[in-house]
Amino acid sequence: MADSQNESIDPTQFVTVDIYDQTYRLRGQDSAYIHHLADVVDTKMRAVAAQGKSVDSLRVAVLAALNIADELSALEQRYNALVGTEKENVRSRASKLSGLLDAVLTEDRKIG
Repeated sequence: MADSQNESIDPTQFVTVDIYDQTYRLRGQDSAYIHHLADVVDTKMRAVAAQGKSVDSLRVAVLAALNIADELSALEQRYNALVGTEKENVRSRASKLSGLLDAVLTEDRKIG
């Protein structure tokens, strides 16, 4: 009985996904997100396989992982390349929008 109580408290669940014609049973909290990630990996692996002659799934997986890592690194570089003033502009705009939203919500509460 204690096990079933622990399972109901545990927000993780098993999600079954297919990646490059292999089925994986993964654990996570957001099945839609896990499916999305699996689709990204599957698509990248198929693109790598289509460009090469290799049918070795491990080799395809490593090359796909390198491609994904390269994309992540490029995004990190773009983010880090933002100059301090650009980052501050984004923060300032977000703060102003947050203030406007707070004002609207406060006014709505007064009316309601």
